[in-house]
Amino acid sequence: MLKKVLYIIFFIIIFTQAVFAGEVFKVTSVNFDTSNSLIFLTSPDNTTEAIMKNVKLTKLQNPNRVYFDINSAVLTTASQSWYFSNGVKQVKVSQFSTNPNKVRIVLYLDENFDQSKIKFLRVNNNIVIQFKDGMCQNEYFRTTYRDEKSSSSDFYENLSITSDDISKVKTVVSPDNTLNQIQQAFDANKTIPSNIQPVSNKSADIIKKELRLKSKYYLDLISPKSNGFLLSGFGVAGIEKPMYLTEPARVVFDIPNSIINPDIANKELKIGQDTLKAAQFDSKRVRIVITSNQLEKYFPVFSSDGQSVLFVNSEDTDFSLFNNTTDAVSYHVKTETPNAKEFTIGFNSPVVHSVRRDSSKLTINFYNALRYNDKTFKETVNNTGLEDMKIDLLPKVGLKLTLPLEKDFVVSSYMGADGKTIRIIVKGIKPKAKVCIRPPGKNSVVLDAGHGGSDYGAIKSGINEKDINLDLAKRVQAILQSKGVTVYMIRNSDETVSLEERTNFTEEKNPQIFVSIHVNSSVKPQITGLETHYYHQESLELAQTVHASLVSHIKSPDRGLFKSRFYVINHTTVPAILVETGFLSNDGERTDLLTEKRKQQTAKAIAEGILNYIKR
Repeated sequence: MLKKVLYIIFFIIIFTQAVFAGEVFKVTSVNFDTSNSLIFLTSPDNTTEAIMKNVKLTKLQNPNRVYFDINSAVLTTASQSWYFSNGVKQVKVSQFSTNPNKVRIVLYLDENFDQSKIKFLRVNNNIVIQFKDGMCQNEYFRTTYRDEKSSSSDFYENLSITSDDISKVKTVVSPDNTLNQIQQAFDANKTIPSNIQPVSNKSADIIKKELRLKSKYYLDLISPKSNGFLLSGFGVAGIEKPMYLTEPARVVFDIPNSIINPDIANKELKIGQDTLKAAQFDSKRVRIVITSNQLEKYFPVFSSDGQSVLFVNSEDTDFSLFNNTTDAVSYHVKTETPNAKEFTIGFNSPVVHSVRRDSSKLTINFYNALRYNDKTFKETVNNTGLEDMKIDLLPKVGLKLTLPLEKDFVVSSYMGADGKTIRIIVKGIKPKAKVCIRPPGKNSVVLDAGHGGSDYGAIKSGINEKDINLDLAKRVQAILQSKGVTVYMIRNSDETVSLEERTNFTEEKNPQIFVSIHVNSSVKPQITGLETHYYHQESLELAQTVHASLVSHIKSPDRGLFKSRFYVINHTTVPAILVETGFLSNDGERTDLLTEKRKQQTAKAIAEGILNYIKR
């Protein structure tokens, strides 16, 4: 009996520990961003709890230092240590204990150091330590692209190069040679004296030498991928305006304020017939040279932390620089000078973006962004000098921002330290003469008979969707015209019209509304019913009005309103909807759709919905 009781107690203890033990946080990387004096402790954002609710600093003496712990945490990477000379002497990140698991961050400080100069942030499940009076001039934004080949952000910073064990260093490589290689990368006319003196330390002997290093980026690795070349490193990578050269055909991308790992310098990498070579071009920059028969396809994609750059060779390509999606949530325009404008777009989580600049436009793709508020965006840029800027949806996932550029424009782009904000500065803007903007035509409609020509749409039992769409559109046209409404038809016959041609036609006609007519289809033949789709918020009332008319006239299930990404309704600037008038894939509804009664009921319902909206 006693033995049985002991088993039960043992089981309860084990069960209680399993149930009530907190989640274990994995700190997967620890990086120091030198350009912004930020230390990032990264943890996957997949736990139900926050990695830390707050930071509790504990102060110790001899030496003067403070520390805080991340409880229930495991450091899956090597311990890290950085040395400084600006009030913060050293920062150490290590696994302090196991069982319980605890990661400890220790900051060694000068005696009179003001601790308020250290700021602690939590971004999702990432811990950020920011030194307010650090080694940078820009606390938040970092350059990702610039037209200029030199900038006020080109500066040197003092860092300490250290080795914890002088005896081991001597057996592997000469310390003098190592330091010389680094220094010479930035200043070919200077060398490091050979009389480097070890500095005594209680725990170990270290070599210490102050070097003038470029602060922005250290290029550590280049990897060929199926869709381009991936550059990885530490710090923040920025790209200058590319140069296109001939004999052989090649494109040159310079990374300012950067140093390259000597192990990868001047080595040629290949993807098919395309090649990439990187080298330390001068004391201020790393040069990337790509040879290809299609140079114009190559452009840089920046990871949300700025430490990786993927030179992809096609816009329509899949890559994995992100594992989260985001939405554009804010827009702001600021006038720097009468001829210089600053546009900022904010996201609710880190964004992966690319920057392309040619002679006529700047294009920025936000690859993991799903949504944006078109109305708010347009209101923000209207009458600012940036009113020609527009945002479109990418074919799969993402947003494309396009800004037309004139000959004398000078462009720079920046990314926030948390990856959530992109800033564009454009210089050289000339004030535009006032023009009269043509308002949408009253009592006018563009009708779009979906598909056509070589595009059959849905097909079932020899019945083509394109034919039903055109028949319905012509019937709606006749009813509207009889009520005095001006109707523009995208197509009047069985012809192929691209999606872009349909939206361009609509923009040219500038109607009051746009209506696209379709017939639905599903892999589940039992599904029937009516749907109405919209995308922009200003199209919602039109969708509600027309859909209400449809369901009141036609005996078919009400499947409701849908906010959808159909090209023709999210690339128009007037209220636009797409109606699905039934399911061709259902035998009963297909038979009904072909009858004269159903056709006329559908046309009347759409027309009455349009008329009710126009009257409002």
